[in-house]
Amino acid sequence: MTKHVKGADALPLNQIIAGDCIDVMNSLPAGSVDLIFADPPYNLQLKGELHRPDNSKVDAVDDHWDQFNSFRAYDEFTTAWLKAARRLLKPNGAIWVIGSYHNIFRVGASLQNEGFWILNDVVWRKSNPMPNFRGKRFTNAHETMIWAGKDENSKYTFNYEALKALNEGIQMRSDWVLPICTGHERLKDEAGDKAHPTQKPESLLHRVLVGSTNPGDVVLDPFFGTGTTGAVAKMLGREFIGIEREAAYRKVAEKRIASVRKFDKEALSVSASKRAEPRVPFGQLVERGMLRPGEELYSMNKRHKAKVRADGTLIGDDIKGSIHQVGAHLEGAPSCNGWTYWCFKREGKVVPIDVLRQQIRLELHD
Repeated sequence: MTKHVKGADALPLNQIIAGDCIDVMNSLPAGSVDLIFADPPYNLQLKGELHRPDNSKVDAVDDHWDQFNSFRAYDEFTTAWLKAARRLLKPNGAIWVIGSYHNIFRVGASLQNEGFWILNDVVWRKSNPMPNFRGKRFTNAHETMIWAGKDENSKYTFNYEALKALNEGIQMRSDWVLPICTGHERLKDEAGDKAHPTQKPESLLHRVLVGSTNPGDVVLDPFFGTGTTGAVAKMLGREFIGIEREAAYRKVAEKRIASVRKFDKEALSVSASKRAEPRVPFGQLVERGMLRPGEELYSMNKRHKAKVRADGTLIGDDIKGSIHQVGAHLEGAPSCNGWTYWCFKREGKVVPIDVLRQQIRLELHD
């Protein structure tokens, strides 16, 4: 699965590319990626070892890849990889970047400097954070993700209804309470130690990908690590590209992704946003004979009725107009959704007119 790329003409889909993320991204075709999820080095600036109250050493992030000589060096690195990432995104592409208080504010400024348009910051609140052993600061119980479009005019993907469904019918908020990796999800190396110090939970990537991509989209992770992005992308029917320079991480990621089963096609579909559905004028129902001129419509509350006119308007009592205008007038309301307000009768049964609209929409999807 690992591939070394030099001047690739085609995308190395569903592969882990060995190498420096900036060099590899610059070798890939411009405008070829739908979404980027990036978990860059945190630049933690740790001073000395960290111990628990029982004097055991904490396995903190002290790897060489997280070491930078100065803030300036880190900013230069951030600018370089963000510039390469933006080149890869399609016009309507977007990026997620996750970080801690050590780096996320510097990354946010660089995102704006490079032309990205910030859409949201999302706080991942850890339900089981690591305690603060020194007792000199608040327990660090969250990380911040920045979601940004390629530019201000990008028509980014946002599956609002799908996220609402994930949240039991309530709008998804920008604070996500999810656990860190523990137990069977925490990958271990051959020595039984953590395979990666900052492995992200699959639940986090599941929410990101369900909310901001569609099946078949290409998702790139320039700091692939042990492959959480790739594993979740494969499960959800997305294509992925991983870039990772550390051979040990690539080895773990390859084994992990090879064992992942892709969901079947029916399970991959998510609740569509109503705003994304094709617009169907009420007059189209009349044109196609689904409703006839002179046919009566009835309000859902059974208090009012109106007749269908040949041009797709209604006439009721002393009002003529659209299904929305007539409904609002009869109810004395400032507005009315005529699609959910009006019904018609068929074989003695009352049927919402929205049923006819959905029939047309299904035809358009087919």
